[in-house]
Amino acid sequence: MGVQGNIDLHFWITRGMARRMGVNLSEAMHEGALSQADFAGLITRCRNCPGAQGCLAFLSEQPERVETAPDWCENAAILRKLR
Repeated sequence: MGVQGNIDLHFWITRGMARRMGVNLSEAMHEGALSQADFAGLITRCRNCPGAQGCLAFLSEQPERVETAPDWCENAAILRKLR
């Protein structure tokens, strides 16, 4: 495991990627589809991923909703299930 990235940055990358895929993480937690521990796990996986710069570029270049996160996204499968 490498050095984890800035928690604030990865919090917003995780929420942004979910939003682009049409997933409201707060609503998913409220409905019981995602626990607080699961949410923390999403952020931790993002913090351990070396693709943060690619995600920032993806989010800035994709203003519309997308079907899936980039191939390198450690949370892509979970976000697809939540959608």
